[in-house]
Amino acid sequence: MYLFNCKLFLLSALLVLVGTTVVQAESEDADDEVTVETEEEDKYQSPQVSPDKVYLAEHFDDQAAFKKKWVKSEAKKQGVDENIAKYDGKWEIQAPMKKILKDDLGLVLTTEAKHAAISALLDRPFEFKDKPLIVQYEVTMQEGQNCGGAYIKLLSRGTNTKADLRKFYDQTPYTIMFGPDKCGNDNKLHFIFRHKNPVNGTIEEKHSKKPSQRLEDIYKDKEPHLYTLIVRPDNSFSVLIDEKEVNAGSLLEDFTPPVNPPEEIEDPNDKKPEDWDEREKIIDPTATKPEDWDEDAPAQIVDPNAVKPDGWLDDEPEMISDPDARKPSDWDEEMDGEWEAPLVDNPACASAPGCGPWRAPTIPNPAYKGKWRAPLIPNPEYKGKWSPRRIPNPHYFRDDAPFRMTPVHAIGFELWSMSPRLLFDNVLVTDDEHVAATWAQHTFHLKRAKIAKDSDSVVERALKYAGDNPWVYAVVILVAFLFVGFVAYLCCASKSQEPETSAKKTDAVTEDDPHSDGEPEDVEPEADQSEQPPEDTANEETTPLVDTEGAGDGQKKRKPRKE
Repeated sequence: MYLFNCKLFLLSALLVLVGTTVVQAESEDADDEVTVETEEEDKYQSPQVSPDKVYLAEHFDDQAAFKKKWVKSEAKKQGVDENIAKYDGKWEIQAPMKKILKDDLGLVLTTEAKHAAISALLDRPFEFKDKPLIVQYEVTMQEGQNCGGAYIKLLSRGTNTKADLRKFYDQTPYTIMFGPDKCGNDNKLHFIFRHKNPVNGTIEEKHSKKPSQRLEDIYKDKEPHLYTLIVRPDNSFSVLIDEKEVNAGSLLEDFTPPVNPPEEIEDPNDKKPEDWDEREKIIDPTATKPEDWDEDAPAQIVDPNAVKPDGWLDDEPEMISDPDARKPSDWDEEMDGEWEAPLVDNPACASAPGCGPWRAPTIPNPAYKGKWRAPLIPNPEYKGKWSPRRIPNPHYFRDDAPFRMTPVHAIGFELWSMSPRLLFDNVLVTDDEHVAATWAQHTFHLKRAKIAKDSDSVVERALKYAGDNPWVYAVVILVAFLFVGFVAYLCCASKSQEPETSAKKTDAVTEDDPHSDGEPEDVEPEADQSEQPPEDTANEETTPLVDTEGAGDGQKKRKPRKE
């Protein structure tokens, strides 16, 4: 056994040596080839963009600039309990819980189950004229999301000062609301715009259709996601998650309620005449029940032609008590009641047509007709289905340019969330899609590349290295061959040495005992345990489970050796 362990140790050492050689070679090649690229990939600097190309560009990396620009709401939400009405949710600039890029910070809603609102003025108002509106920002639900929103609001003209921002609450007029929202199994990605009726000046929210793909993962994977909304002067729009389009359409056709009302409506004052008959058919008033119609006749009757089969055993039951069953020894009739053997099929019925009292089968009653009902005939007074007459819609208008929305002067988050630590980052408002794509390259793309790099498994890297260095496969095959050979050799060797090892066991123990004084002890031969009477061990001492005197756990104390 000792020899076997030594050889197994040598084999393990050989495998570790080969594996270490491969890993070191991979590491050295990786250092030679990608070190510079990796450093560049991990390097992060706060993104910069020309002020004339954006209306707002916020990376949240400069806390001093953040405090000057962003204003926390001091308002109260209307229509809710006074104890929770105040916007007292806490906002802080923090690094992500799972750090991805060094020195990259974000705006974090640190509290849960509290109303929270924060906003900032745009660098200049956005006017809906001849350029598209692009709104883009990142959200990381660092602890997932059970119930709550992470959407952004583009506040309408009228929110023009920091004093207005301090009053920001749920009823503050906005032009567009965009972003994710979830509660329970209801996963949404809002795009809502408020449309002004050009006839009477009323405002109505228009909600986009649902995205074309399922959104469960963005609420639970705890990774950063990039949300982009593009609204174009031709009234088309696109919604993207991580730069992949998930919703698109027209402001005129893909919103509920539609932007333009119908030209005609039903006259609300039109009433159905009292004599208007909508019944297509009526009961024939001249019909009478035939004299031979028996409503009491049963649907089934006993077959008068049925005959009991020969050999039917009327006196034999179908089930009998199992003759082989025995009452269990632990059956207590006081507790369990009187014992009865279980029932089994009567073996006497196996060869007979049947057992027990014979009954003739039933058949459908040829005289059965059921309840009589008078037939239906066409209604001579039928005038068709009534509907109110249609009249011109007094509120009709035609707006062919819903893109021309109320100008946007500020942007903000007004939220309630049951999950803390929502992180927002890299908010951008621009009219140039190329600027938005470039901004994403210097922010979101760096994060996703770093995440992908960190998530590569050792196996994936090893496979890639092996693909670039085919000699690795030869090493793997050689190691496998050596391993199989060594296992076979060790098994054979251990079997062939078992008798010798057993014979020399006593000497080996004596020679290797570090407490021995070098002189062999007299060893008495073992007695045949099968012929010895059992010893009285009642008075023998045993060591406790905790070894306090050097003896093994649960072993008997060795008696002093007689000289």
